[in-house]
Amino acid sequence: MFLKKALIIILLSLSLLNCQLVSRTPQLLQESADIDRDDAIFLLGGQPRTLDPAKTLGGPDGALGHIFSGLVMLDTDLQVQPELAAGWEVSEDGLTYTFYLRKNVLFHDGRPFTAQDVIFSWERAANPDTGSDTVQTYLGDIAGIQAVIDGEAEQISGLRAIDDHTLEVQLTAPVVYFLQKLAYPVAFVVDSETVDRRNWEYEPNGTGPFRLQNWEDNEEIVLVRNDSYYLEPARVRHVVYDLGPGLALAQYEEGDIDLVGVGGANLDRVEDPNNRLHDQLELGVSLCTSTIGLNTQIAPFDDVQVRQAFNYALDKELLIDTFSGGDALVATGSLPPGMPGYSSDPARGYAFDPVKANQLLDEAGYADRNTFPTLTYTTSGYGDVGGYVTAVISLWQEMLGITIQPVVVDPFIYYDELYAGNAGNIYGSGWCADYPDPQNFLDILYHSSSRQNVGRYVNSEVDMLLEQARIEEDVDMRLAQYAEIEQRIVADAPVVFVSHSLQAALISPDLDGYVLTPMGVRQWHRVSVNR
Repeated sequence: MFLKKALIIILLSLSLLNCQLVSRTPQLLQESADIDRDDAIFLLGGQPRTLDPAKTLGGPDGALGHIFSGLVMLDTDLQVQPELAAGWEVSEDGLTYTFYLRKNVLFHDGRPFTAQDVIFSWERAANPDTGSDTVQTYLGDIAGIQAVIDGEAEQISGLRAIDDHTLEVQLTAPVVYFLQKLAYPVAFVVDSETVDRRNWEYEPNGTGPFRLQNWEDNEEIVLVRNDSYYLEPARVRHVVYDLGPGLALAQYEEGDIDLVGVGGANLDRVEDPNNRLHDQLELGVSLCTSTIGLNTQIAPFDDVQVRQAFNYALDKELLIDTFSGGDALVATGSLPPGMPGYSSDPARGYAFDPVKANQLLDEAGYADRNTFPTLTYTTSGYGDVGGYVTAVISLWQEMLGITIQPVVVDPFIYYDELYAGNAGNIYGSGWCADYPDPQNFLDILYHSSSRQNVGRYVNSEVDMLLEQARIEEDVDMRLAQYAEIEQRIVADAPVVFVSHSLQAALISPDLDGYVLTPMGVRQWHRVSVNR
């Protein structure tokens, strides 16, 4: 999923990385919701872009993912587990999945769940009027769904309800990661009887382990346990997301929130064994790669030498030291540490080399820098350009003798602008895994037909190799294929590879059962409180 930090804000595991996240406890709102601190979890959050599973660009670890549910989910070991589906069978050719749905599932309002609800939800997500940016990426392997996305059909031909609790799904190719994709929210089930109502997101009718009790914009979201949940009920009655302003670390130290990300000087402080918070610190990797996108379809980034020059001209270690307190790794490719197929070969990628960068620009025909066009750098924000983007622009201008103008776009429409093709020359970018397979990075971001390929990178040989890897069942062969694919992508430099995030979080000793995972998964229903 796109990193929402210029695109980096995603999952809770990412918000852990952002020490600038702030919070306060809206006490009056909590009292009105009848919240017992001894039976509730308190978290940081931000005003949701949406609580519609078809439209979200985030993972299942936030409020939305606990209100709704899908056929499967990923557990804290990142393994596929049955959820609405009690089990499934796969045909020998890998093209037909038969899901056997649980018979005790109820929507929050008590209505029974059936296979038709899955079909409705997926056809709604594919309907162009819904405006989903993720349906093609995560459900696009289903036969007939592209016709619905293109507005040529209303029903997905590859879906069939054999009876109320048996669903047959036909694929166009035997992709080995299909079940993992179904853990992404666009595949979650919504209620056909309520999603067309005005402001329905403030009263969503899901099937997940929590119900939405209260949502006050920019104040808080309160989830309350769904006592009719078809699996083990949640271990706490409430989960409270604080959406308001405040000082995050101070709130944590005062016991007002149960989890906070730390970095830089704060991380150095709590890493001291003598610090009282030291035993509450957990460290880990994050399946995220921060990049800077390059629009390969317009000059000058239609020239691979120019793209390579911009990779060589950026001091990534300086950026990491300055803006991440050193709590990240320099990226030499797309796949992050912890992802199958990750390579730590230091000889790969683009080391900081201004001489090489300028040589490449000269060879590309820009020996006279006055002929180099003024570039735009599209970033999200509220008027002012952030320090990170300012630093990147300054480094490139100094190293290459060029001019770059920032374009600041409201975060709530930033993705809409990118998907509409309004990325300019350079744009804030990045990606966090939605499932632990190299396809989730290499295919989704760099296949020429992928909607998430915002920079419109095209390499027909890479496309062919990606399509072969999709259906390769031998694990070692697949990883070898993805290694070759990644090498080709790095050589083409469709983005500037910057960093891989590391995680550091303070976790309250009052929480029992929370796992700091490398990517966001639903787990608050499995966490208990002992205050």
